[in-house]
Amino acid sequence: MVRQPVTVNGVTRWKDIEAEGAAGAETKESKGVILRQEIGDVLRSIRQSEGRTLRDVSHDARVSLGYLSEVERGQKEASSELLASICTALNVPLAAMLFQVAERIASAEGLTVPDTVPTEFQVQYGQAEFGQEELVNF
Repeated sequence: MVRQPVTVNGVTRWKDIEAEGAAGAETKESKGVILRQEIGDVLRSIRQSEGRTLRDVSHDARVSLGYLSEVERGQKEASSELLASICTALNVPLAAMLFQVAERIASAEGLTVPDTVPTEFQVQYGQAEFGQEELVNF
């Protein structure tokens, strides 16, 4: 067995690499999707597709630039009020953003979600924003 030093919070301990290797792989696979990261990825994608800067959106949403950056990177969990403000600044309905997040999570979990977006949303905001085949490859 190979032993290697591992330091956590300033405390060094010796761990068996072979025993930890198999258990560590299972833990990483079963970790699952992190909602704040998916929300951040979708918000960043929407912002970049509009050609907007973080500074521009943070100003319009009345959110600090640093905090918006952390939300986009999945480091902070935004409140529903903050998400609504960001979506308003991006000119996208909160429901449309959350739908994209739900599609990404379903895809990561190997599920399909039936298309339940109202027709008027599809017409007003474009079919491509709501089509399942588009969002799976998003």
